[in-house]
Amino acid sequence: MTESIASARGASPPELEATAKNEPTVTTCTNDAVVAPAPLSPEDVLAIEHLVTEDDTPVDNLFSERQRRLLTHPLNVSWLGPGDGRYFLVAADVGVFRTPHEPPLVPDVFLSLDVKRPTDWWAKEGRSYFMWYYKKPPDVVIEIVSNKEGEETGEKMERYASFGVPCYVIFDPQEQVQDGLLRVYELASGAYAPRSADILPGVRLGLRLWRGEYEGDEATWLRWHDASGALIQTGEETTERERNRAEQAEDTAERERNRAERLAAQLRALGVTPEDNDHSV
Repeated sequence: MTESIASARGASPPELEATAKNEPTVTTCTNDAVVAPAPLSPEDVLAIEHLVTEDDTPVDNLFSERQRRLLTHPLNVSWLGPGDGRYFLVAADVGVFRTPHEPPLVPDVFLSLDVKRPTDWWAKEGRSYFMWYYKKPPDVVIEIVSNKEGEETGEKMERYASFGVPCYVIFDPQEQVQDGLLRVYELASGAYAPRSADILPGVRLGLRLWRGEYEGDEATWLRWHDASGALIQTGEETTERERNRAEQAEDTAERERNRAERLAAQLRALGVTPEDNDHSV
């Protein structure tokens, strides 16, 4: 993705040590090496008022916009969270600020556990993801590659590591910057290393490539799945499933009615009325 806030680049942290060679289909990450920002001074608090948290940069392409929706909408409508009543926040194209003095990163999608949604969307602290406000970085960030200029495998990757984001995912639908569509990285000792396993510990979700139709278009999409391997459903899929379930129940009831009518007809042919047969025991 092309970052949607101008000047979203800053000084690069130390070079990362690992790159991916094998395409994982699911993710596993641990919340390791979280970088805690320094306590804010009163001047830092005032600095929030001057931060640019949104601008008018347009969405880069239609596929990426739809893919972002497929990664956020199902969690909001169909996922109950990682369990034990824990809160979560999933968002797309929202700036992640480590301090008021650094330019933000703007992931295509991020998921942060154990944080509550802002009670006031319009307050400055509710407009973006301020790490000092939420007291942690996001647990997972996902970048969708739309061109070769986004630095998903370079500077952007390094900055996510410096932010302490435990799990970094690159989805490259056209394989423009990597071999394979999906790469998953886990933060360890300040650098990202490729990982592949069944599920994200603590999050209880995985990611996998899915070939299917979404909003009328057939494509290879990136989707969340639960620990059993079942896809986290969109609202439309849930509605369709309930409709099919209701239709199946109606079909079953119709078959039972037809069976009862055939049995009654057979009894009448033998000179037994069904009503009399009901009281003959």
